[in-house]
Amino acid sequence: MRDALIRALALILFSSFLAAAQTSTAKSLLGTVTSINAESKTIELKPDNAAPVPLRLLANTIVQKIAPGETNLRNAVAIGLSEVAVADRVLVTLASNGSDLLRIVVMSAADIARRGEADRQDWIKRGVSGIVSAKNGNEILLKVKTPRGDIQQTITVSDKTKFRRYPPDCVKFADAEPSKLDDLSIGDQIRARGEKSADGSKVDAEEVVFGTFLTKAGSVVSVDPRSREISVKELGTGRPLLIKVTSDSVIKQMPNPTDGRGGPPHCRPQGLRMSNRAHPLSFPARKDWKPTKSRPFCSSPTRIC
Repeated sequence: MRDALIRALALILFSSFLAAAQTSTAKSLLGTVTSINAESKTIELKPDNAAPVPLRLLANTIVQKIAPGETNLRNAVAIGLSEVAVADRVLVTLASNGSDLLRIVVMSAADIARRGEADRQDWIKRGVSGIVSAKNGNEILLKVKTPRGDIQQTITVSDKTKFRRYPPDCVKFADAEPSKLDDLSIGDQIRARGEKSADGSKVDAEEVVFGTFLTKAGSVVSVDPRSREISVKELGTGRPLLIKVTSDSVIKQMPNPTDGRGGPPHCRPQGLRMSNRAHPLSFPARKDWKPTKSRPFCSSPTRIC
């Protein structure tokens, strides 16, 4: 799972602090530090879903730091203003004039990145992923593709298992919504992490994230840069497909088997994954990629988070 998506998860955890701060009459904002001016004693804050605002530091402004994932503001520790950096996530409490800072609680971008990397490694170490082939009570059976052929793995869930589901038009982990086992369907792509059995064939899941996606493959027919749309002829059926590229799209080019590197392409031509509602999935775009009519569209079928 990409680091940015794990950092977004940390942001969600940090958002829970907002409710605690709003118990007073003072106004609170949650956002990202965009600039700091030590001479003028000002900080520019970019609130979530709002324009940046300049804020003024006072002689008695309280500056504190809290660790990513911490849910109790009482565990915040005092720090100096010099320890606040651009890109840090902060929760600020403002005076009645809306611009003077009474308190700043900082979650540093560096700490979030370190926690995100540790979380990513944990998903790799204790995670399993594949296609749901069956549901049997509290067990989910997976079909997993390997170089040696398909294998089966089992995910066991409980009342403590946290379920999240991707919306139809997105594969960002931060946008995955709370869900439940009943929402899971045969054919869904799923990823789970928890305690694995010694042979890795079973996992007692602590977290599960899943989505309903389609995999398509085809040859590019035309590209419209203005509308950011790609027309594709589906392999096998010859049916036309229209793919909408968004600002979050990732487009990857397969190696050419004749370019001298040898061996098969790293990405097998299994197609661009699309949701069951025919919405395109979001991938960060590669600006240097220029599709041609002879170049197939492709994505890795194992990347679901």
